[in-house]
Amino acid sequence: MSTLVTPDPAEGKRIYDLDRAHVFHSWSAQGPLNPMVIAGGEGSYVWDFDGNRFLDFSSQLVNVNIGHQHPKVIAAIAAQAAQLATVAPQHANAARGEAAQRITALAPDGLNKVFFTNGGADAVENAIRMARLHTGRRKALSFYRSYHGNTGGAIAATGDPRRWPNEYADSHVHFFGPYLYRSAFWAQSEAEETERALAHLENVIIFEGSATIATILIETVVGTAGILVPPPGYLPGVRALCDKYGIVLILDEVMAGFGRTGAWFAFDNFDVKPDLVTFAKGSNSGYIPVGGVIISDEIAATFDDRVFPGGLTYSGHPIACASIVASIDAMAEEGIVENARRIGTDVLGPGLRELADRHPVIGEVRGLGVFWALELVSDRATREPLAPYGGTSPAMGELLSECKKRGLLPFANFNRMHVVPPCVVTDTEAKAGLAILDEVFSVIDKHYTGA
Repeated sequence: MSTLVTPDPAEGKRIYDLDRAHVFHSWSAQGPLNPMVIAGGEGSYVWDFDGNRFLDFSSQLVNVNIGHQHPKVIAAIAAQAAQLATVAPQHANAARGEAAQRITALAPDGLNKVFFTNGGADAVENAIRMARLHTGRRKALSFYRSYHGNTGGAIAATGDPRRWPNEYADSHVHFFGPYLYRSAFWAQSEAEETERALAHLENVIIFEGSATIATILIETVVGTAGILVPPPGYLPGVRALCDKYGIVLILDEVMAGFGRTGAWFAFDNFDVKPDLVTFAKGSNSGYIPVGGVIISDEIAATFDDRVFPGGLTYSGHPIACASIVASIDAMAEEGIVENARRIGTDVLGPGLRELADRHPVIGEVRGLGVFWALELVSDRATREPLAPYGGTSPAMGELLSECKKRGLLPFANFNRMHVVPPCVVTDTEAKAGLAILDEVFSVIDKHYTGA
């Protein structure tokens, strides 16, 4: 890369030592940590101070949709910092208004307001608050297989094991969403999975008391918990149940939005219109912390003459909003969303399925755009996962190590590898990543024990 820094191992060690001495890391036991020191990045690549370059098939935390160091976004951040670095949220400013206009222009008709937050978790937190106040009800229903953030209500809404030590908020109920590969409903087809998953959800609504339920909160395409693409008819069926019982539908687009699935919003791939939409990561590729809630006109009107009891010091921060404007404009001008869709259809989808044909340890391939998962198993017949739910395994540890040795920065969770490069990834880069994965799975196949 033209901007690849000159290797400087001494500087890398200095930064590493500072980190280990003073930085407390998230979701980790601190003692055994050995964090990679990132020196820089550009496009689909990052590199360290030893001069090693990595193709970023993680997009960091599945958020660098526009790629690393996009010059238009960097320039917009610098220009806004020079003009107005910060302003309190009670004042209007151009960047905030422009960002809200850009976002609502992408949303369905009838969703015309944006409440800005600092990230995805507090977007979910405030969306639940809006739903509760709008309906006068308390309960929030969400998938067991889900992740919605690590604030009080968002982590209670989360289904995955990170919820277990953090259950302080009340009135949260979980249910099983569709997942045909490991169906909770003994389904044999997508049609059966949809029908039975919707029947299960309606039973949960009835037995929880429909008049007590404020919202159903769903990741449009479940992200960290498995990149679970909903089968045909499921999301419209959830919408119909919400309408039947007067429940607010919140679609969480924090990970799936802004090009990740090859559409501006993941729900654009399905025939469904939400009442509230949460967003964050992809709106500006995480260059500055930001998130928000897109609000239907009906719910927004609830607060025309009633105080909304929520706010954040940095709501609609001008530098963050300027980065959203620049990111959305660049994605539109450069066809980045279309690129993500084409890469998924023409390169990643076929390429990953070819890998599955060659490597028995890959039990299933699923995804859209640049949002894919490989379900890894030790036996295809029994579908025994290569790592347990909520844990890891030597096989998964070896998988990550072998990827990094070959210059690929992976994303893995439990028994899955997620293939999630930036939306700007080129055909050449995507094929290079697939070639590395082919080599890696040739090593990992030894962990397969099935016939």
